[in-house]
Amino acid sequence: MNYKTILVHIDQGKHSEKRLKVAIQLAKQYDAYLVGCYVFAPHISIDYVMTHIKAELEATEDKIAFASMARAEEVFRKKTFAAGLEKIEWHTAYDDLFSAMSSRAQYADLVLISQSDTADELRLPMDFPERLVLAAARPVLILPTAGDFPTIGKRILVAWNASQEATRAVSNATPFLRAADSVYVMTVNSKTSKHNSIQSENMVQYLERLGVHAQLQDVHNVEIDVGNALLSSVSDLAADLIVMGCYGHSRLREWVLGGATRTILDSMTVPVLMSH
Repeated sequence: MNYKTILVHIDQGKHSEKRLKVAIQLAKQYDAYLVGCYVFAPHISIDYVMTHIKAELEATEDKIAFASMARAEEVFRKKTFAAGLEKIEWHTAYDDLFSAMSSRAQYADLVLISQSDTADELRLPMDFPERLVLAAARPVLILPTAGDFPTIGKRILVAWNASQEATRAVSNATPFLRAADSVYVMTVNSKTSKHNSIQSENMVQYLERLGVHAQLQDVHNVEIDVGNALLSSVSDLAADLIVMGCYGHSRLREWVLGGATRTILDSMTVPVLMSH
């Protein structure tokens, strides 16, 4: 497996340039097609505004939106050209962000987005990252809103609990794992945990067969929750990428996330590759 098509979300937000920089870096590393996707949000009907005023407002909004898209495309093409990329695509969609990105993700091997940010003036949906991971059927690389990432995947922490989601995440991260300098397989074992070190050893053995030398990082009887234990280990190991499953289940019309997933999405300090 290799990443042959990388999809990156492009917008006018303050984190878009950082996403594009990382996407270019990965496209060069894996000799992949880089696809930029810019999404127009559809107009929301305002019943109490008179029809002709509403039309004028929508025309003005469209003009602003097209100008923003043109600027974003110009930046995308200028940056990719400067980096020497030739295999690029530019797509726009008139849809809500989640629907557009989840649809386009079907034709990519890796999707690149940012962590939610309440301070971003675009006010993107705060649940966008988890909704996309849970629906995309593709690995999603999420960049923290804080920090710069000159390297991603040199020192990888794999959060392993023998679940289907974690298994998919490891499989989807294979290109990163094979290129890494160091890989750590971490299992957090509380007193009531159903998992044990034997399962971790099995994963290490599996990775060795892929040509990936990995080290065990079992943590027993922790006093803090799994998510914070992972974040603590990231700091201790100087990891620059977390690979983990995204755990969630549907309750009525809402997705309820697992505790570790929620903690990482809220407090990540390094990029996270998630799969569901």
